Formats: sequence, structure tokens, C-alpha cells
Amino acid sequence: MGYYLIGAGGHGMVIIDIILSSGGEVLGLFDKDISKGRLLDIPLYYWGDHKMGKDDFLIISIGNNKIRKRLAVENRNELFGKAIHPSSNVSNYASVDIGTVIMSGVSINAATSIGKHTIVNTNACIDHECIIKDFVHISPNATLCGNVTIGEGAHIGAGAILIPGVKVGKWATIGAGAVIINDVPDLATVVGNPGKVIKINKNEWS
Repeated sequence: MGYYLIGAGGHGMVIIDIILSSGGEVLGLFDKDISKGRLLDIPLYYWGDHKMGKDDFLIISIGNNKIRKRLAVENRNELFGKAIHPSSNVSNYASVDIGTVIMSGVSINAATSIGKHTIVNTNACIDHECIIKDFVHISPNATLCGNVTIGEGAHIGAGAILIPGVKVGKWATIGAGAVIINDVPDLATVVGNPGKVIKINKNEWS
């Protein structure tokens, strides 16, 4: 039993390191460009040119939330794994769903729920009773205080701070360093301290 990744960029390198640091084995990566041959000494393959074992896990190693959702839907019959760095601190009373990646230095406290195919990036802090939906990206050093809810596909920028109890809508974008003190609507882009909505994006996921 081992892991395969979809995506052979920088995000893939980080996930390789997490899996190896946790005692797992990365057997290969699937990518559109395999000209490099290998990534961190892991072989590259075109999807369909190499067959995974029936007990092997797949992880989508792509940072873009929309692409990650599309690939998850297209490959929904595959056996998805998850990767949690051994230096992270994930409460025994928190849950982490399939396809999700927890980077080094992350803290996730009790009664928090992390959805499918979500990224919790380096040194992010997620406090108690937070609800993080599927296909979310929590960027490095972001801080989510207690009882925060993050909707599907939302992107929380590096160093952003969300006060207790706020709700971030589906496919919203929180800018780096923003301080969120009010609920954020679906599809909104919010920047600044305090955070202000600067635009509403197109709904690409009906």
C-alpha cells in the first residue's frame, strides 16, 4: 500500500515530504508534464498510463481549490487518502476527512471538523469547534478562533485572522493579513483590517 499524487508542482513536493515524514511511501505522481521524469526522486506518469494498486491511496496535490474539486469529482471512485505532518497538533477530538492535507506546525483543536480535499497550510491555527467544509485552503499562519465556519471552496489568505464565531461563505476569498470581524457572503473577496468586501466573484459552482 502506498500513495500516488495528482500534481507535480511545489505543493506536490510538500505532500511527498509529509507522507515520507509520516512513514508512508509515495509510489508516483500523475501530471500533464512528465518531461522532468521525477520529482524529489519520485517517478512521474501520465494519468491512465500507470495503474495504481487496488489498495493504494490517491491525494490531489494541487493548491487551486476549483481544480482540486474538479479532479475529485472526476476521480470520485478512487481510494483517497490524507496526509498529516507529524509535527502538527491535531486534537483527538477533531475530525479530518479524506483527501485533506495538514502541513507542518498546524494546530487544530477539539471538536473541529475538517472537510474533504482541504489544505491546512504551514503553521495555521484552527481553534475549537470550527467547521471547515470541502475544498478549502487555509494558508500559512492563518488564525481561526473558536466556532468559525468556512464554506466550501473558500480561500483564507496567509496570516489572516478570523474572530470567534464568524462565518465565511462558499468560494469566498480572504486576503492575506485580513482581519475578519463580520460574516463574509458567498463568493466575496475581502481584504484589509477590518475586512471589507471589495467584489463578488462569479459563481462557477451552482
